[in-house]
Amino acid sequence: MREAAFVKQNKEKWIAFEKAITLKSKINPDTLADHYIHLTNDLAYAQTYYPESKTLLYLNSLTSQAHQQIYKNKKESKNRVISFWKEEFPLFFYGYQKQLLYAFLIFIIAVAIGAVSAANDDSFVRLVLGDAYVNKTISNIESGDPTAIYKSGGEFGTFVAITVNNIRVAIIAFAMGVLTSVGTGLVLFSNGVMVGAFFTFFYMRDVFWEASKNIWLHGTIELSVIVIAGCAGIVMGNSILFPKTFSRRLSFVKGAKDGLKIVISTLPFFIIAGFIEGFITRYSNMPIWLALTIITASLFLIIYYYIIYPIKLHRAYEQA
Repeated sequence: MREAAFVKQNKEKWIAFEKAITLKSKINPDTLADHYIHLTNDLAYAQTYYPESKTLLYLNSLTSQAHQQIYKNKKESKNRVISFWKEEFPLFFYGYQKQLLYAFLIFIIAVAIGAVSAANDDSFVRLVLGDAYVNKTISNIESGDPTAIYKSGGEFGTFVAITVNNIRVAIIAFAMGVLTSVGTGLVLFSNGVMVGAFFTFFYMRDVFWEASKNIWLHGTIELSVIVIAGCAGIVMGNSILFPKTFSRRLSFVKGAKDGLKIVISTLPFFIIAGFIEGFITRYSNMPIWLALTIITASLFLIIYYYIIYPIKLHRAYEQA
């Protein structure tokens, strides 16, 4: 059967089912299970005859949503909070890894622009980071401790202040999705430019390695999760620009809920980053091997949870 004929034959059924599970309509469990069986059959057919097609991508996404609806309707013996981070969210996020890539590309391009600008114009760093911060850091570099600024304030107070500020930035990145993906893109871009200028500032003063090994202790998770919050904003922004089979209002409601779920998933990571900055980063004289171990573990944690684990979980459910 040609793909167009296959789509025409099943389109109404798919759209009706998609609207039902998206709007959380009350569906009889037996009816839901019956629709799910038909949907997985269609998915298997598409995987066989239309690999790498848009139809296959659509059915993959719809099947994941259907599975989540069935999972939510089951009697759960596990703690709801644990099940959210262990199974529900990773399976859900599998469908949004492309948006994560877009957020990362915007951010990394901005970092490059910030680095080039700072390298070619000394005043650019002051414009981006502010005179007070630059002057204080220059003073710290001259005194032999480039990251002394992270030692100011009490440990617990710093932990709380940094965590709250990082969550604020993440919420702004997400909320700007109301202005479509362009709004979130601007937030990611401005933060990326600041990061690029920030590290170039240390590089131009020959303390790049010494500063980096301390800053990346908390920065690895902190910056990664801001990109993930940007992904949430893009999800909401794209729901306005590309409503697909829904009205623009219904598409926005779904996009906002999905984006908020992504933001919620970042909260434990912001707490970890705040803890590291408040209690660990201040120890600039720690052994290099320990600093690298923390940085590597942090990077692996983010990559595994948001990229590798969702793929593994999705494949496991497909084969089940």
